[in-house]
Amino acid sequence: MNGHLSAAIATCVLAILVSLPRPAAATSGPGCLVVVNVAPNDALNMRSRASASSRIVDVLVPGHHGIIHLDAPCEPPSRAWPSRWCPVTHYNGDRISHGWVKARYVRDSECP
Repeated sequence: MNGHLSAAIATCVLAILVSLPRPAAATSGPGCLVVVNVAPNDALNMRSRASASSRIVDVLVPGHHGIIHLDAPCEPPSRAWPSRWCPVTHYNGDRISHGWVKARYVRDSECP
């Protein structure tokens, strides 16, 4: 192969590799949550909106979930902590989901 063709092929391969989806890296330090107040044989439902009647987008098993990152303060701040909803991102291997969990079922944790 001539040098120009080799360079063109290398450029194409690099462009393909850069465009491939990669797992997002979760943050480290404060800002993560762990599931609490859920029986070991039960799970916490992550919802599409801050409502118990909204669609379930993920299921978080106590002690067996990936990283749950708190994306913003739980709301509304006028309510007692257990009644608030928390916007979260769940990183579980290559799978990432976004949704809401009830504050009474999570507590602060350091991100790995």
